[in-house]
Amino acid sequence: MRMRLRSWTLAAVGLLAAAAGPAYAAGTSSAEPASGAVRYTVQDLGTLGGTRSKATAIDGGTVVGSSLTRGDAAEHAFAYDLRRHAMIDLGTLGQSSRATAVQGDFIVGESDLAADGPTHGFAYDVRTRRLRDIGTLGGSSTHVTGLDGDTVVGTSSLPGDVVTHAFAYSLRTRAMTDLGSLAGPSGHSAAAAVSGAVVVGSSSLPNMPAATTHGFAYDLRTNAMTDLGTLGGRSSTANDISGSTVVGQSRTAGNTLTGYAYDLRTGARTDLGSHLLTGQLISGSTVVGGDGMLASSFDLTTHTSTVIGSGRGVTEVKQISGNLIVGDNFAPNSFGFVTRVDNGEFTYLPSLGGLNSSATQANGKGVVAGSAALASGDPGTANGPFHAAVWVPHTTA
Repeated sequence: MRMRLRSWTLAAVGLLAAAAGPAYAAGTSSAEPASGAVRYTVQDLGTLGGTRSKATAIDGGTVVGSSLTRGDAAEHAFAYDLRRHAMIDLGTLGQSSRATAVQGDFIVGESDLAADGPTHGFAYDVRTRRLRDIGTLGGSSTHVTGLDGDTVVGTSSLPGDVVTHAFAYSLRTRAMTDLGSLAGPSGHSAAAAVSGAVVVGSSSLPNMPAATTHGFAYDLRTNAMTDLGTLGGRSSTANDISGSTVVGQSRTAGNTLTGYAYDLRTGARTDLGSHLLTGQLISGSTVVGGDGMLASSFDLTTHTSTVIGSGRGVTEVKQISGNLIVGDNFAPNSFGFVTRVDNGEFTYLPSLGGLNSSATQANGKGVVAGSAALASGDPGTANGPFHAAVWVPHTTA
Protein backbone atom coordinates (compact mmCIF):
# COMPACT_ATOMS: atom_id res chain seq x y z
CA MET A 1 0.00 0.00 0.00
CA ARG A 2 1.58 3.25 -0.97
CA MET A 3 2.21 6.04 1.54
CA ARG A 4 0.66 9.40 0.79
CA LEU A 5 2.83 11.98 2.49
CA ARG A 6 1.57 15.43 1.69
CA SER A 7 3.04 18.86 2.27
CA TRP A 8 0.64 21.79 2.49
CA THR A 9 1.26 25.51 2.46
CA LEU A 10 -0.61 27.48 5.09
CA ALA A 11 -2.62 29.24 2.40
CA ALA A 12 -3.70 25.92 0.88
CA VAL A 13 -4.64 24.56 4.29
CA GLY A 14 -6.89 27.55 4.95
CA LEU A 15 -8.62 27.30 1.58
CA LEU A 16 -9.20 23.56 1.88
CA ALA A 17 -10.44 23.84 5.44
CA ALA A 18 -12.97 26.46 4.40
CA ALA A 19 -14.19 24.22 1.61
CA ALA A 20 -14.39 20.94 3.47
CA GLY A 21 -14.73 21.68 7.17
CA PRO A 22 -12.26 22.40 9.94
CA ALA A 23 -8.74 21.06 9.79
CA TYR A 24 -7.30 19.58 12.95
CA ALA A 25 -4.53 21.33 14.83
CA ALA A 26 -1.05 19.98 14.28
CA GLY A 27 0.12 17.70 17.05
CA THR A 28 -3.33 16.99 18.50
CA SER A 29 -6.10 14.47 18.07
CA SER A 30 -9.46 15.50 16.64
CA ALA A 31 -10.88 15.96 20.14
CA GLU A 32 -9.97 15.46 23.76
CA PRO A 33 -10.50 11.77 24.59
CA ALA A 34 -13.30 10.89 26.93
CA SER A 35 -12.58 9.22 30.26
CA GLY A 36 -11.52 5.62 29.68
CA ALA A 37 -10.68 6.30 26.03
CA VAL A 38 -7.23 5.75 24.50
CA ARG A 39 -4.95 8.64 23.60
CA TYR A 40 -1.62 8.38 21.79
CA THR A 41 1.74 10.04 22.35
CA VAL A 42 4.07 10.29 19.36
CA GLN A 43 7.77 9.41 19.34
CA ASP A 44 10.27 10.47 16.68
CA LEU A 45 12.44 7.54 15.55
CA GLY A 46 14.89 9.78 13.70
CA THR A 47 16.79 8.91 10.53
CA LEU A 48 20.00 7.29 9.31
CA GLY A 49 21.55 10.73 8.99
CA GLY A 50 19.38 12.10 6.20
CA THR A 51 16.41 14.44 6.31
CA ARG A 52 13.56 11.94 5.92
CA SER A 53 12.48 8.48 7.01
CA LYS A 54 9.30 6.38 7.11
CA ALA A 55 8.18 3.30 9.02
CA THR A 56 6.34 0.60 7.11
CA ALA A 57 5.89 -2.25 9.61
CA ILE A 58 6.12 -3.17 13.31
CA ASP A 59 6.27 -6.45 15.19
CA GLY A 60 6.84 -6.60 18.93
CA GLY A 61 9.53 -4.05 19.74
CA THR A 62 10.96 -3.79 16.22
CA VAL A 63 9.98 -1.12 13.69
CA VAL A 64 11.23 -1.29 10.10
CA GLY A 65 11.15 1.05 7.15
CA SER A 66 13.54 3.16 5.10
CA SER A 67 15.53 6.35 5.60
CA LEU A 68 17.71 8.69 3.65
CA THR A 69 21.35 8.41 4.66
CA ARG A 70 23.72 11.26 5.51
CA GLY A 71 23.60 14.01 2.89
CA ASP A 72 20.44 12.36 1.49
CA ALA A 73 22.79 10.32 -0.65
CA ALA A 74 20.76 7.09 -0.67
CA GLU A 75 17.74 5.30 0.78
CA HIS A 76 18.49 2.41 3.13
CA ALA A 77 16.29 -0.03 4.99
CA PHE A 78 16.39 0.29 8.78
CA ALA A 79 15.35 -1.55 11.91
CA TYR A 80 14.56 0.39 15.07
CA ASP A 81 14.64 -1.27 18.50
CA LEU A 82 11.98 0.37 20.68
CA ARG A 83 13.54 -1.04 23.85
CA ARG A 84 17.04 0.30 23.17
CA HIS A 85 15.92 3.37 21.22
CA ALA A 86 18.40 2.52 18.48
CA MET A 87 18.14 2.55 14.67
CA ILE A 88 20.42 0.32 12.62
CA ASP A 89 21.18 0.47 8.90
CA LEU A 90 20.35 -2.86 7.23
CA GLY A 91 22.50 -2.10 4.20
CA THR A 92 21.68 -2.87 0.58
CA LEU A 93 22.26 -5.40 -2.17
CA GLY A 94 23.96 -2.69 -4.18
CA GLN A 95 22.20 0.66 -4.46
CA SER A 96 19.19 1.30 -2.20
CA SER A 97 16.85 -0.72 0.00
CA ARG A 98 13.44 -0.61 1.70
CA ALA A 99 12.17 -2.87 4.50
CA THR A 100 8.51 -3.83 4.10
CA ALA A 101 7.74 -6.45 6.79
CA VAL A 102 9.07 -7.85 10.04
CA GLN A 103 8.17 -10.92 12.07
CA GLY A 104 10.23 -12.31 14.90
CA ASP A 105 13.92 -12.32 13.99
CA PHE A 106 13.43 -11.72 10.27
CA ILE A 107 12.98 -8.54 8.26
CA VAL A 108 12.17 -8.63 4.55
CA GLY A 109 12.09 -6.01 1.85
CA GLU A 110 13.56 -5.05 -1.50
CA SER A 111 16.84 -3.62 -2.73
CA ASP A 112 17.93 -2.14 -6.05
CA LEU A 113 21.08 -3.84 -7.30
CA ALA A 114 22.25 -0.73 -9.17
CA ALA A 115 21.04 2.78 -9.94
CA ASP A 116 19.16 1.62 -13.04
CA GLY A 117 19.30 -2.06 -12.27
CA PRO A 118 16.80 -4.71 -11.21
CA THR A 119 15.23 -5.10 -7.77
CA HIS A 120 15.64 -8.21 -5.61
CA GLY A 121 13.91 -9.21 -2.43
CA PHE A 122 16.06 -9.51 0.68
CA ALA A 123 15.87 -11.17 4.09
CA TYR A 124 17.70 -9.79 7.12
CA ASP A 125 18.39 -11.95 10.19
CA VAL A 126 18.33 -9.78 13.32
CA ARG A 127 20.38 -12.35 15.27
CA THR A 128 23.26 -12.57 12.80
CA ARG A 129 22.83 -9.06 11.35
CA ARG A 130 23.24 -10.46 7.85
CA LEU A 131 21.38 -9.34 4.75
CA ARG A 132 20.85 -11.94 2.05
CA ASP A 133 19.50 -11.85 -1.47
CA ILE A 134 16.53 -14.21 -1.82
CA GLY A 135 17.10 -14.44 -5.56
CA THR A 136 14.62 -14.85 -8.41
CA LEU A 137 12.86 -17.53 -10.44
CA GLY A 138 15.47 -17.11 -13.16
CA GLY A 139 14.57 -13.60 -14.27
CA SER A 140 16.08 -10.30 -13.24
CA SER A 141 13.78 -9.12 -10.45
CA THR A 142 11.57 -10.01 -7.49
CA HIS A 143 8.86 -8.07 -5.63
CA VAL A 144 8.11 -9.04 -2.01
CA THR A 145 4.47 -8.79 -0.85
CA GLY A 146 4.06 -10.89 2.30
CA LEU A 147 5.69 -12.62 5.27
CA ASP A 148 4.30 -15.15 7.72
CA GLY A 149 6.42 -17.43 9.89
CA ASP A 150 9.39 -18.49 7.79
CA THR A 151 7.62 -17.96 4.45
CA VAL A 152 8.17 -14.92 2.22
CA VAL A 153 5.89 -14.49 -0.79
CA GLY A 154 5.94 -12.22 -3.80
CA THR A 155 6.29 -12.12 -7.56
CA SER A 156 9.35 -12.85 -9.69
CA SER A 157 10.19 -12.66 -13.35
CA LEU A 158 11.11 -15.89 -15.13
CA PRO A 159 14.05 -16.27 -17.56
CA GLY A 160 13.76 -13.67 -20.29
CA ASP A 161 11.67 -11.37 -18.07
CA VAL A 162 8.57 -11.94 -20.22
CA VAL A 163 6.53 -13.94 -17.69
CA THR A 164 6.10 -13.34 -13.94
CA HIS A 165 5.03 -15.95 -11.40
CA ALA A 166 4.10 -15.92 -7.74
CA PHE A 167 6.72 -17.45 -5.46
CA ALA A 168 7.16 -18.67 -1.90
CA TYR A 169 10.61 -18.46 -0.29
CA SER A 170 11.51 -20.45 2.82
CA LEU A 171 13.69 -18.57 5.29
CA ARG A 172 14.55 -21.93 6.85
CA THR A 173 15.71 -23.81 3.74
CA ARG A 174 16.53 -20.74 1.60
CA ALA A 175 14.62 -22.33 -1.28
CA MET A 176 12.29 -20.43 -3.63
CA THR A 177 9.23 -22.26 -4.99
CA ASP A 178 7.57 -21.28 -8.26
CA LEU A 179 3.81 -21.36 -7.65
CA GLY A 180 3.00 -21.41 -11.37
CA SER A 181 -0.29 -20.07 -12.69
CA LEU A 182 -3.81 -21.18 -13.52
CA ALA A 183 -2.82 -20.90 -17.19
CA GLY A 184 0.23 -23.13 -16.90
CA PRO A 185 3.93 -22.24 -17.22
CA SER A 186 3.34 -19.46 -19.76
CA GLY A 187 0.67 -17.72 -17.69
CA HIS A 188 1.19 -14.86 -15.25
CA SER A 189 0.54 -14.89 -11.51
CA ALA A 190 1.19 -12.62 -8.54
CA ALA A 191 1.14 -13.37 -4.81
CA ALA A 192 -0.58 -10.91 -2.48
CA ALA A 193 -0.43 -12.48 1.00
CA VAL A 194 0.38 -15.61 2.98
CA SER A 195 -1.11 -17.15 6.11
CA GLY A 196 0.39 -20.37 7.41
CA ALA A 197 0.76 -22.73 4.44
CA VAL A 198 -1.65 -20.89 2.12
CA VAL A 199 -0.61 -18.21 -0.38
CA VAL A 200 -3.24 -16.10 -2.14
CA GLY A 201 -3.02 -13.89 -5.19
CA SER A 202 -4.19 -13.50 -8.77
CA SER A 203 -3.47 -15.46 -11.94
CA SER A 204 -4.16 -15.29 -15.65
CA LEU A 205 -6.40 -17.97 -17.18
CA PRO A 206 -6.07 -20.42 -20.07
CA ASN A 207 -7.03 -18.94 -23.47
CA MET A 208 -7.90 -15.56 -21.93
CA PRO A 209 -6.23 -12.13 -22.13
CA ALA A 210 -3.51 -11.66 -19.49
CA ALA A 211 -5.54 -8.87 -17.89
CA THR A 212 -8.39 -11.29 -17.14
CA THR A 213 -7.49 -12.91 -13.83
CA HIS A 214 -8.97 -15.12 -11.13
CA GLY A 215 -8.02 -15.11 -7.49
CA PHE A 216 -6.14 -18.21 -6.37
CA ALA A 217 -5.15 -20.00 -3.17
CA TYR A 218 -1.99 -22.12 -3.23
CA ASP A 219 -1.43 -24.78 -0.54
CA LEU A 220 2.32 -25.16 0.14
CA ARG A 221 1.70 -28.55 1.77
CA THR A 222 0.05 -30.13 -1.28
CA ASN A 223 1.53 -27.84 -3.95
CA ALA A 224 -1.98 -27.35 -5.34
CA MET A 225 -3.38 -24.09 -6.74
CA THR A 226 -7.14 -23.55 -6.38
CA ASP A 227 -9.11 -21.25 -8.67
CA LEU A 228 -11.35 -19.15 -6.40
CA GLY A 229 -13.72 -18.27 -9.24
CA THR A 230 -15.91 -15.16 -9.30
CA LEU A 231 -19.30 -13.81 -8.24
CA GLY A 232 -20.63 -14.55 -11.72
CA GLY A 233 -18.42 -12.26 -13.79
CA ARG A 234 -15.26 -12.94 -15.76
CA SER A 235 -12.53 -11.83 -13.37
CA SER A 236 -11.48 -11.65 -9.75
CA THR A 237 -8.46 -11.02 -7.51
CA ALA A 238 -7.43 -12.33 -4.09
CA ASN A 239 -5.85 -9.75 -1.81
CA ASP A 240 -5.63 -11.15 1.73
CA ILE A 241 -6.27 -14.22 3.90
CA SER A 242 -7.05 -14.86 7.55
CA GLY A 243 -7.55 -18.44 8.72
CA SER A 244 -9.52 -20.14 5.95
CA THR A 245 -11.12 -16.96 4.57
CA VAL A 246 -9.81 -15.18 1.48
CA VAL A 247 -10.94 -11.70 0.48
CA GLY A 248 -10.63 -9.84 -2.80
CA GLN A 249 -12.46 -8.16 -5.65
CA SER A 250 -14.75 -9.75 -8.24
CA ARG A 251 -16.89 -8.94 -11.24
CA THR A 252 -20.53 -9.91 -10.83
CA ALA A 253 -22.88 -11.38 -13.43
CA GLY A 254 -23.96 -7.81 -14.16
CA ASN A 255 -20.29 -6.85 -14.73
CA THR A 256 -20.15 -4.60 -11.66
CA LEU A 257 -17.22 -4.66 -9.25
CA THR A 258 -17.67 -5.76 -5.65
CA GLY A 259 -15.70 -7.17 -2.75
CA TYR A 260 -16.04 -10.83 -1.80
CA ALA A 261 -15.02 -13.32 0.88
CA TYR A 262 -14.34 -16.98 0.06
CA ASP A 263 -14.28 -19.80 2.63
CA LEU A 264 -11.62 -22.36 1.61
CA ARG A 265 -13.25 -25.05 3.76
CA THR A 266 -16.76 -24.81 2.32
CA GLY A 267 -16.29 -23.04 -1.01
CA ALA A 268 -18.93 -20.49 0.01
CA ARG A 269 -18.68 -16.95 -1.36
CA THR A 270 -20.00 -13.82 0.32
CA ASP A 271 -20.72 -10.65 -1.66
CA LEU A 272 -19.33 -7.77 0.45
CA GLY A 273 -20.98 -5.08 -1.64
CA SER A 274 -19.68 -2.02 -3.47
CA HIS A 275 -18.46 -0.33 -0.29
CA LEU A 276 -15.63 -2.87 -0.09
CA LEU A 277 -14.57 -3.11 -3.71
CA THR A 278 -10.92 -1.99 -3.19
CA GLY A 279 -8.09 -2.77 -0.80
CA GLN A 280 -9.74 -5.69 0.97
CA LEU A 281 -8.01 -6.85 4.19
CA ILE A 282 -9.22 -9.35 6.77
CA SER A 283 -8.61 -10.30 10.39
CA GLY A 284 -10.78 -12.99 11.96
CA SER A 285 -14.37 -12.36 10.87
CA THR A 286 -13.89 -8.66 10.05
CA VAL A 287 -13.16 -7.45 6.52
CA VAL A 288 -12.19 -3.88 5.67
CA GLY A 289 -12.01 -2.15 2.31
CA GLY A 290 -13.09 0.95 0.45
CA ASP A 291 -15.01 2.36 -2.49
CA GLY A 292 -12.40 4.89 -3.59
CA MET A 293 -13.64 7.45 -1.07
CA LEU A 294 -14.81 5.97 2.22
CA ALA A 295 -13.56 2.86 4.01
CA SER A 296 -15.93 0.38 5.65
CA SER A 297 -15.80 -2.77 7.73
CA PHE A 298 -17.92 -5.88 7.15
CA ASP A 299 -18.75 -8.46 9.82
CA LEU A 300 -18.88 -11.92 8.23
CA THR A 301 -20.89 -13.23 11.18
CA THR A 302 -23.69 -10.66 11.15
CA HIS A 303 -23.29 -9.45 7.52
CA THR A 304 -23.41 -5.83 8.71
CA SER A 305 -21.30 -3.03 7.23
CA THR A 306 -20.05 0.05 9.10
CA VAL A 307 -18.36 3.18 7.75
CA ILE A 308 -14.93 3.75 9.29
CA GLY A 309 -14.37 7.19 10.78
CA SER A 310 -16.24 10.42 10.24
CA GLY A 311 -17.41 9.69 6.69
CA ARG A 312 -15.64 12.84 5.46
CA GLY A 313 -13.00 13.02 2.76
CA VAL A 314 -11.05 9.94 1.64
CA THR A 315 -10.26 7.12 4.07
CA GLU A 316 -7.60 4.52 3.32
CA VAL A 317 -7.09 1.48 5.55
CA LYS A 318 -3.54 0.15 5.76
CA GLN A 319 -3.97 -2.70 8.25
CA ILE A 320 -6.47 -4.59 10.35
CA SER A 321 -5.11 -6.70 13.19
CA GLY A 322 -7.40 -8.10 15.86
CA ASN A 323 -9.47 -5.23 17.25
CA LEU A 324 -7.47 -2.40 15.64
CA ILE A 325 -7.69 -0.77 12.21
CA VAL A 326 -5.08 1.78 11.15
CA GLY A 327 -4.84 3.99 8.10
CA ASP A 328 -5.06 7.53 6.77
CA ASN A 329 -7.88 10.03 6.39
CA PHE A 330 -7.71 12.93 3.92
CA ALA A 331 -10.38 15.42 5.01
CA PRO A 332 -8.93 17.72 3.70
CA ASN A 333 -5.54 17.23 5.38
CA SER A 334 -3.79 13.90 5.80
CA PHE A 335 -3.92 12.34 9.27
CA GLY A 336 -3.09 8.84 10.41
CA PHE A 337 -5.82 7.21 12.47
CA VAL A 338 -6.61 4.27 14.71
CA THR A 339 -10.11 2.87 15.12
CA ARG A 340 -11.43 -0.02 17.19
CA VAL A 341 -13.55 -2.75 15.63
CA ASP A 342 -15.62 -3.42 18.74
CA ASN A 343 -16.88 0.11 19.51
CA GLY A 344 -15.86 2.24 16.52
CA GLU A 345 -13.73 4.57 18.67
CA PHE A 346 -11.78 6.68 16.14
CA THR A 347 -8.60 8.60 17.00
CA TYR A 348 -6.47 10.87 14.84
CA LEU A 349 -2.71 10.56 15.39
CA PRO A 350 -0.66 13.69 16.10
CA SER A 351 2.32 14.89 14.10
CA LEU A 352 5.82 15.77 15.33
CA GLY A 353 5.18 19.50 15.27
CA GLY A 354 4.08 19.82 11.65
CA LEU A 355 0.56 19.22 10.35
CA ASN A 356 0.25 15.78 8.79
CA SER A 357 0.78 12.16 9.83
CA SER A 358 0.43 8.71 8.23
CA ALA A 359 -0.11 5.32 9.91
CA THR A 360 0.81 1.91 8.51
CA GLN A 361 0.72 -0.87 11.14
CA ALA A 362 0.11 -1.64 14.82
CA ASN A 363 1.74 -4.32 16.95
CA GLY A 364 0.04 -6.61 19.46
CA LYS A 365 0.19 -3.95 22.19
CA GLY A 366 -1.47 -1.31 20.03
CA VAL A 367 1.70 0.68 19.29
CA VAL A 368 1.27 2.20 15.82
CA ALA A 369 4.09 2.77 13.33
CA GLY A 370 4.12 5.26 10.48
CA SER A 371 5.42 8.73 9.62
CA ALA A 372 4.81 12.23 10.93
CA ALA A 373 5.79 15.73 9.90
CA LEU A 374 8.25 17.81 11.86
CA ALA A 375 7.73 21.51 12.38
CA SER A 376 8.60 23.58 9.36
CA GLY A 377 11.33 26.20 9.42
CA ASP A 378 9.43 28.05 6.69
CA PRO A 379 6.54 30.15 8.03
CA GLY A 380 4.68 29.63 4.75
CA THR A 381 4.80 25.81 4.90
CA ALA A 382 2.80 23.58 7.23
CA ASN A 383 5.19 20.62 7.28
CA GLY A 384 8.86 20.04 7.78
CA PRO A 385 10.43 16.70 6.77
CA PHE A 386 8.61 13.48 7.64
CA HIS A 387 10.27 11.12 10.11
CA ALA A 388 9.47 7.54 11.02
CA ALA A 389 7.36 7.59 14.16
CA VAL A 390 5.46 5.41 16.60
CA TRP A 391 2.35 6.30 18.59
CA VAL A 392 2.10 4.72 22.03
CA PRO A 393 -1.41 4.19 23.49
CA HIS A 394 -2.39 5.35 26.97
CA THR A 395 -5.79 4.96 28.63
CA THR A 396 -7.11 8.20 30.08
CA ALA A 397 -8.33 8.31 33.65
